Amino acid sequence: MIFKRIGSGRPYPDHGLRPRDWAQVAPSQVRLDQLVTIKDTLRLDSLLAEESTFYGDLFAHVVRWRGDLYLEDGLHRALRAALQQRKVLHARVLEMEG
Repeated sequence: MIFKRIGSGRPYPDHGLRPRDWAQVAPSQVRLDQLVTIKDTLRLDSLLAEESTFYGDLFAHVVRWRGDLYLEDGLHRALRAALQQRKVLHARVLEMEG
């Protein structure tokens, strides 16, 4: 199993961070098998694109809420890591009270 669970939507309240605000959150490593996705579909062109991180953050965005790690942005990065047989992903992890 790649992820802890496959979700379909954010179970946590809006954190109010804009994409550029995520740069203030230091990246760390997270295990793929501890992540809960908030998207249940992925566009293959995002996964397979050579320049998939050209316009976005180089790190996935994860929200820790009520003991779970939710993959908010970067599903394509996580799947690419899994396809390369890596067990961890570099991500910015936002801690939320819940």
